[in-house]
Amino acid sequence: MALRNAVMAALLEGEASGYDLAKGFEASVANFWMATPQQLYRELERMEQEGLVSARVVQQERRPNKRLFSLTEAGLDVLRDYVGQAPDKPPAMRDELMVKVQCVDIVEGPAFDAVRAAVAERRERATAKLARYLRMQERMLDGRGEEEYLATAERIGPYLTLQGGIAYERANLRWSETVLKRLGERAAALGRSGGDRGRV
Repeated sequence: MALRNAVMAALLEGEASGYDLAKGFEASVANFWMATPQQLYRELERMEQEGLVSARVVQQERRPNKRLFSLTEAGLDVLRDYVGQAPDKPPAMRDELMVKVQCVDIVEGPAFDAVRAAVAERRERATAKLARYLRMQERMLDGRGEEEYLATAERIGPYLTLQGGIAYERANLRWSETVLKRLGERAAALGRSGGDRGRV
């Protein structure tokens, strides 16, 4: 998927500056698409040249003027065409931590502890991201039950993709906790590690 499709999806929420878009990317599509601010700025410039977005300048006192981008009709047409196409195959998973866990049986001492620490770090990241996504969900629902929200919200796509992000981080969390438990048991049984980094 091209970055521009994710940018246009984010702009469905309304016009935004490059800065606001980069900041808000995390609150709209970051649970399934990541990009740096520099990548977003470059893509916005290209999209403006191609007529997919338009920009208006907002005068600001004591700050540089800012440009607010919004989707053009041509951009909406491109986005509609994109949505109607069959998606590419999901990307193959390439996860260095999985390779290290796959090989954990051949190491001991500091190397074994390093794998456990890396898994513990993933657990902490998953915990933090899950908490952030659940706060986003609470803000979206705004006191409504899920069924009421899905029946009455103007747009449900952002909520549904957020559910994908929540499920992904919950799976990450479950996997990390299981791996830490099993590695801790293996360390105790084989005496492979005297350290306690990453233990649950």
